[in-house]
Amino acid sequence: MGKATKSTKKFVSSGKLKKTIELRKKQQQVRKKYQNRRGAKSGGRSTDAEAPDNSDEEQDVPEKSQRSSKKGMSVDDVLGAAFIDDSDNDSTQEEELDEDEDEDEDEGSQDEDFEDDASFGSVDELEEEGQNHLLELSQLAERDPEFYQYLQENDKELLEFDPNNAHEVEDDTVLEDEDVEMAKEQSPALTIKMLRNWQKAILEQRSLRALRKLLVAFRSAAHMNEDGQVLAWTIDNSSVYNKLITTALRYTPVVLEHHIPYKNLPNGKFKPPTQTAKFKTLQKMILSYFHNVIHVLSQLTDNELLQLAVTESAKIIPYIVSNRKAVKIYLKKCLEIWSSANDSIRIASFVAIRKLAAATDQSILDHVLKGTYLTLVRSSKSTTAYNLPSINLMKNSASEIFCLDQVMAYQHAFGYIRQLAIHLRNSMKVKSKEAYKQVYNWQFIHSLDFWSIVLARACDSELELVNGAPSELKPLIYPLVQVSLGAIKLISNSRSYPFHLHVIRSLLHLTRHTQVYIPIAPYILPILTSTLSSSSRPKSSTLKSLDLDLQIRTPQQYLKTRVYVEGLIEEVTYLSAEWLSTKAVHGSIAFPEIVVPVLVVLKKAIKTAKSNGSRKDSASIKTLVERIEDSVRWSDQRRKEVKLAPNMISAVEVWERELKAKVDESPLGKYVKVQQKTREKQRKLIQKAREDRSEILE
Repeated sequence: MGKATKSTKKFVSSGKLKKTIELRKKQQQVRKKYQNRRGAKSGGRSTDAEAPDNSDEEQDVPEKSQRSSKKGMSVDDVLGAAFIDDSDNDSTQEEELDEDEDEDEDEGSQDEDFEDDASFGSVDELEEEGQNHLLELSQLAERDPEFYQYLQENDKELLEFDPNNAHEVEDDTVLEDEDVEMAKEQSPALTIKMLRNWQKAILEQRSLRALRKLLVAFRSAAHMNEDGQVLAWTIDNSSVYNKLITTALRYTPVVLEHHIPYKNLPNGKFKPPTQTAKFKTLQKMILSYFHNVIHVLSQLTDNELLQLAVTESAKIIPYIVSNRKAVKIYLKKCLEIWSSANDSIRIASFVAIRKLAAATDQSILDHVLKGTYLTLVRSSKSTTAYNLPSINLMKNSASEIFCLDQVMAYQHAFGYIRQLAIHLRNSMKVKSKEAYKQVYNWQFIHSLDFWSIVLARACDSELELVNGAPSELKPLIYPLVQVSLGAIKLISNSRSYPFHLHVIRSLLHLTRHTQVYIPIAPYILPILTSTLSSSSRPKSSTLKSLDLDLQIRTPQQYLKTRVYVEGLIEEVTYLSAEWLSTKAVHGSIAFPEIVVPVLVVLKKAIKTAKSNGSRKDSASIKTLVERIEDSVRWSDQRRKEVKLAPNMISAVEVWERELKAKVDESPLGKYVKVQQKTREKQRKLIQKAREDRSEILE
């Protein structure tokens, strides 16, 4: 068998081979039908007798081509298309391997890049069936005039077939032949006019052919600076590049939604498109485009384009969710952007991650939950004034994902809270400096705070009242509180007070939303008493005030200084007032009795402060004591209005429910509101000063 000629290779690579074979088969079917109608007399003609022989030959060719190599091919072998079946089988096996969860992400990376004509060529068949049929009819008059005359007499509608009515066909000037372009040695330059023509065809006709050409050009843009890439187009300037990227990102979801729509379920999840013939034809093109988008996400430096790429790529998720390898790579890239970009891009990437989590496949949600938490922990290794808002944004957004499916979130939350408990137990057993570092670090603090946010969101009292059932995550409140209080008791010296305050803030957030009573007073009041009962008076210094939100251990130079003591007393006073004003404490029928030990400790602290000459410190504590006493009288007055007894539990619950709705109107509630506004104003001023300082440094 001779070597295949250059023209044969070009013909094979152009993607038209399959169409030619199908055209021949159609001709044979038409001739066979014609033979049956004319009867046995016309069956003896030589022109018709050759058809069965050709068909047998074409059926025998695949068997021969399987035994022979592809290097030596005649035209008959090429038209037999045996190697097409082999390549289709190979590609099917590759897709099955890609969907294997245990496969390494880097293995088979060559499958991520699909050849444009090989991947997208079959898409044209969805729009070219009418054109091929019209071409066959036009050639029929020359090849078989007798049969053509028969059709004119008996089936005139077939000869009057108009492809424009069956399929919307683009103008030849708009849709140039991509396969001819690919055959040229030098790739043509892409222009704005071509992009506009493609846009017009997509908008007016939802053309798949125009989309295919657009995505071929998009691949050229994604890999244009790489060596060893065979690209269909060259891009000369940045305006064409930006226009191409924007057009492909915006228009691809529109066309796919038109041809293969998917369903949004009432529970917020989505159902992928059904495996129709059209979807199977487009699937390889969609995967190629999706891999190119992931590749582009690593290259874009413009924030607007990057945000657009993340936002629009999320709309393609329902079409690629069955490909596990693509899902894992995309999730990894989105988590990377979510943990490193600016706020607007972080939010866009979070929306994409949430879209992945909304898939009906539970295994995808499992990967999303695990990857989200681990990315958060890695990003919170160090905390500064500049990255703290980003970390808070990550914690709040990640908590939303963990509340999507509380049954699955329970498994992850239980394991990670248990991991925190193990670190705490090891530190309590060993009691060494290295063991303490397993607990006294930013990752431990942010993990505690994150799970407090998750449980506060999932077990919110008002939400449970609406749902009529407790949350699946509610059993985790107790172990989380135990781990938090154990971390406070691990080290109780003055340098660890900022760490204690971080844990107390997390517990306050938890009790404020869940209305679960957490005894915080025994852990916060000792900070106040030990600070004021110092034998030596605080020394003055020129140090700036210490931001306790950015510290887990007090610097040595701040110990026993006036600026540190004042900041510590102010923070403890505010947190004590906030805890006492929560509905779990102030809304309790036993509030006047709960605050008795608190008032005793605070009054002693006032006397100690006066004896040490710290009148400024005693003034803030005295104000808090006055507000607590006012709230006690406010609660007593409402308690006297009803007759309750210990055996009237249901009546007590009804009374407490009414009281909790009015807690904000109490003297202590109003005091906390004023303090919150003042602290928020100070925080904004400090943030503005930091931004101005950074601008000056830049």
